[in-house]
Amino acid sequence: MLSIKFICVGKMKERFYTDAFSEYKKRLTAYCSFDCTEINEQRLSTEPSTREIDAALQREGEQILRNIPQDAYVVAMCVEGRQLPSEGMARLIMERENSGKPRLCFLIGGSFGLAESVKNMADLRLSMSMMTFPHHLARVMLLEQVYRGFKIKEGSKYHK
Repeated sequence: MLSIKFICVGKMKERFYTDAFSEYKKRLTAYCSFDCTEINEQRLSTEPSTREIDAALQREGEQILRNIPQDAYVVAMCVEGRQLPSEGMARLIMERENSGKPRLCFLIGGSFGLAESVKNMADLRLSMSMMTFPHHLARVMLLEQVYRGFKIKEGSKYHK
């Protein structure tokens, strides 16, 4: 069985996000083992310098790297990444299930993204869109796309 892990910067507090996330997490139990680790987002001044942001991203990155499962195929979510249609997510899931690395780990940064060192170690850089989304909403959207990928794989009518 495929093991999927999300490593996310920041704590999801808004009930409408947590409810949606919980619903898709529950739906995924039929298809994979799923885990989500939340990393504390570094506090910054009200108008942080580039240097301050880079230092915060580096500290978050160290925490992210410590939580990546061994032998995982790592996907860094970042705006400059490759975009995939939902069928592409289904293919990624199938490839991972049939590979020697049956672990898939998605990295979701905070409001300033991910450290360059984290993106560089990833097996794939993936972008959801050229549009900007709140990172908690992006987390829900990504989980829905993972669920949709499994539904596409099984031939369900969920994906039209």
